[in-house]
Amino acid sequence: MSPSSVSDLKRAAPATRPLRALRDLELRERLDAAIAAGDGLTGAHCIHELWMRAALIDVDAFLERLWKRAARSIPDWLPMTHIDWLATAYEVASRFRARAKGRSNIYLALLDFRDRRDGPYGVYVGMSEYTPAERFDQHKAGIRAAGSVLKRGLEVLTGPTLHLQRIARPEATRIEAQLAAALSDAGLLVEGGH
Repeated sequence: MSPSSVSDLKRAAPATRPLRALRDLELRERLDAAIAAGDGLTGAHCIHELWMRAALIDVDAFLERLWKRAARSIPDWLPMTHIDWLATAYEVASRFRARAKGRSNIYLALLDFRDRRDGPYGVYVGMSEYTPAERFDQHKAGIRAAGSVLKRGLEVLTGPTLHLQRIARPEATRIEAQLAAALSDAGLLVEGGH
């Protein structure tokens, strides 16, 4: 089976970049075919690979086309918003590993800072026993909410921290703080991480 078969793509985390071996033209052709077929999974991997290479000029337009045609089959790790530092978030998060399993999850939430000079986007680094999506919903509902996520939270950025799910609490506490510091050191506007 080729590394880009549908079953391989279902199992592939975005950080593994399963379509890395394809040329830009091949990726664009696959992306067009995926959009036409309503294949959100293949389209997501194509957009993600082009995004990581900085080879997709208008990411938002391709995201919009894919969401219109294939919303039900798009994996939750594909952001709905173009973020120019997404590749950096993946690279920085990949440096962190947990040695022990547990019930804690590290998550990133995209923050909207378009009204500030530091923007347009920032990231909140958090830790919870809830899934990242559940915890984001809690923030937005005002339940033990961080003010930055309540006011500025746009979406959860699931992909960069997929490998930091269901880890031991002491490790999650350490990684949360170190990840926030590392993302800040990489030039991102960071909230949370305490």
